[in-house]
Amino acid sequence: MRSVSRDKAPDVPALPTLPRRSMSARRAWAIWGALAAAALVVFAASLASGSVSVTLAQALAALSPAHGTPDMATEIVRTLRLPRALAGFACGALLALAGALLQVLLHNPLAEPYVLGVSGGAAAFALVAMIAGVAWWGVQASACAGAFVSILLVLGLARRELWRGEPQDSSPKLLLTGAVTAAGWGALITLLLTLAPDTHLRGMLFWLTGDLNGAGMPWPALAALAIVLAGVVPAAPMLNVLLRGDAAAQALGVPVLRLRVGIYLAASLGAAAAVTTGGTIGFVGLVVPHMLRLAFGNDQRMLVPAAALAGGLAVMGADLVARTVAAPAQLPVGVVTALAGVPVFLWMLLARRTR
Repeated sequence: MRSVSRDKAPDVPALPTLPRRSMSARRAWAIWGALAAAALVVFAASLASGSVSVTLAQALAALSPAHGTPDMATEIVRTLRLPRALAGFACGALLALAGALLQVLLHNPLAEPYVLGVSGGAAAFALVAMIAGVAWWGVQASACAGAFVSILLVLGLARRELWRGEPQDSSPKLLLTGAVTAAGWGALITLLLTLAPDTHLRGMLFWLTGDLNGAGMPWPALAALAIVLAGVVPAAPMLNVLLRGDAAAQALGVPVLRLRVGIYLAASLGAAAAVTTGGTIGFVGLVVPHMLRLAFGNDQRMLVPAAALAGGLAVMGADLVARTVAAPAQLPVGVVTALAGVPVFLWMLLARRTR
């Protein structure tokens, strides 16, 4: 492994390696339990809070299949608030999970799900669908198609480093390829906004800043979350080894190339599903893994499930604020996550410098 000269510090601090003593299973379960309990509290508050007053008892009763004749409160909870809360949890969990995975893949603590251009491709295709006036399901299908076009484009351009035995060079090439691809998508999005009719601009801007108002189908995002977790959680011990470097991981028998491609595909799938469901919700994939890492350590066996729970909690909470702070008007949830994420991230950077 190459050592860093003492005279010149690296531009970006590397991810911290694992402590000598791994986290105990009891402490990991305590962290997951606390995050899950907080998520359940916010979930219940999301069902009961909004422009129309619904008591907590009415909201919980509406979830029962044995509930009697549906009234207005039941319809509001079942058709509006429940799908929105589930979509918010799924989007946040996917974004935070993708951020944690990309930070391991790129050995860069500043990596986040949108750095590889996934959101740009989804946004460009979704805006084209909006201009064409297609239904909401067509917009989501277009966003999904754009996300996967961007994934395949970046993967194709960086295929040599990923597939031909040069893992030590894949991180910078993948990062640069994603950044350039994102810049290209950004130029196309600006062009589309310039050419779009005024009647479509409000909906387009809300989608670009992250909006769960039309998230009536959370099940694809929840299914993607289950798939990503099922593929990543068993690989968490190998991710711990990968943190020590590709050479060390290969020496210990880890299939580095296959693991790196799998991480990229899992993170991209998660980001694509999140963007397709809720638009571009920023800062979740960057801030949430950072906070967990600083608070509890960098053991991926704990961090991967914790990132999913904390990310879902963060976006559900942000959406609750977006729906209630200016009721009956609703703010884009991406605005709330950005307003909260910027000061939190700056505080974390300052806290690390003062240590």
